[in-house]
Amino acid sequence: MGNVKMIIANKSNKHAMEDWEEFLLSIRNSTPVDLNENEGEKKKRIKNLEADPEEWFKYYFPKFCFAESATFQKKSTQRILKADKRFYQRRAWARGLSKSTRRMMEIMYIMLVKKLRVNALLLSKSNDNAVRLLDTYQGILEANQRIINDYGVQEKAGKWEAGEFTTRKNCTFRAVGAGQNPRGSKNEELRINVVIADDLDDDEVCRNPERLQQVWEWFEQAVIPTVDISNIYYIFVDNNIIAEDSIAVRAAQYADDVELVNIRDDNGNSTWPEKNPEPDIDYMLSKISYESGQKEYFNNPMSQGKTFKELIYGKCPPLKELPFIIIYGDPSPSNKDKPTVKTKAQNSCKAVITVGYKDQRFYVYKAFVEHTTNANFIDWLYTSYDLVKAKALPFTYVENNTLQDPFYQQVLLPLIFQKGKERNAVLPVSPDDRDKPDKWVRIEGTLEPLNRLGLLILNEDEKENPHMKRLEAQFKSAHANSRVMDGPDAVEGAVHIIKNKIDTEAAGGIQCFRRKPNSKRY
Repeated sequence: MGNVKMIIANKSNKHAMEDWEEFLLSIRNSTPVDLNENEGEKKKRIKNLEADPEEWFKYYFPKFCFAESATFQKKSTQRILKADKRFYQRRAWARGLSKSTRRMMEIMYIMLVKKLRVNALLLSKSNDNAVRLLDTYQGILEANQRIINDYGVQEKAGKWEAGEFTTRKNCTFRAVGAGQNPRGSKNEELRINVVIADDLDDDEVCRNPERLQQVWEWFEQAVIPTVDISNIYYIFVDNNIIAEDSIAVRAAQYADDVELVNIRDDNGNSTWPEKNPEPDIDYMLSKISYESGQKEYFNNPMSQGKTFKELIYGKCPPLKELPFIIIYGDPSPSNKDKPTVKTKAQNSCKAVITVGYKDQRFYVYKAFVEHTTNANFIDWLYTSYDLVKAKALPFTYVENNTLQDPFYQQVLLPLIFQKGKERNAVLPVSPDDRDKPDKWVRIEGTLEPLNRLGLLILNEDEKENPHMKRLEAQFKSAHANSRVMDGPDAVEGAVHIIKNKIDTEAAGGIQCFRRKPNSKRY
């Protein structure tokens, strides 16, 4: 299944008309029918197709179904079709996951198979954009030979205009731009029963709180009440999370079904490998900034924060000059970080940070920061330990708060021991089980003064490493409401432990230092 080709709305333009006719021709050519099929065979075929929505999509929309549907797409459609009377869905699918295409096919199935007499509003950020989106619906109903063959001619003479049209079965579709009046959209006695909000906001709207509030109030007060609360209706909001406050974020507070699907899952694998193989994702992400990739493909807008505007890169001292070094891992598996329909949260990424201390300065020697698997997280710990063990005294810690303890004991430790058996040396690791205050409070309170005073240094030799770039980006976007700041959180954990060790030594406690080699010892 692929992305729908959007058609130029102004068909009075000669070139636009040519594009439109080309689009209709491509639909006709992609939907041939068997003219030798008898009536009995036809009824049996239709019955079998209607029993399986995925097969129905493939048969009637072969132009768009060139890749096998993803599991998350199938499950999403099933939840819609199983809804009894009313359904409000917020669908935040990353670019390349075919939100608009899937929605169009679902609406067609509801209309043609479930026999709902549809009176639909298709909303977008502007009228032109709404018309372009609706053009695809109109083109399908006008030119799809398989739909015409099995469900009859759809085009209704005199009621077939760009932006608003009615089928012969008296189903109506109307395009409406944000802020336009949707009232009076009755089709005889039938009030609106399908609302499709597709990209109702954009970056400019979200940067202006007043404009965003106006669009949201229009949607809530002028659009949603057009439905008849006593009849069957569907409300669909198909918007990526393009800002920390956006239509998608607000709709999630009220929707029955809240979906958030990124280009990759929490294990770092493509969520739709049939269409988006890993090399294609890697290539695209390598051509845009980390911040842009997070926004467009991971529903994680990273607006610039005000606390860590700049970070300092510098030369780190040789490891052998350090009394010890801290390797700190944040596996981020706590229950509060796991997404649910109620919390609408996102899973956090994982981080392993190597931090040293000398002459009042804290040095970040190495960083691993990414959404990844537990196995890769363990590999990061071992790799970090191997890089420093011959030159400095390493202490390895893994965050283990109250919510994480079962995960640490039941998942991470067995993986650490298993990896140790493979390497014939088990990583010496300790849990950091302190009762931590709020994440942002810790990061701001501990690290902001160090950064401001030039006492927090990132390794300049790692500046071009993608992991260090991700760490820097998370610092610069960090603020009280940031969803992703696990890299800075791991740095704070390491710095906290270093400070504790320094304070212990200053108070006369046990000191840790490397033993000098003795030539007389074997």
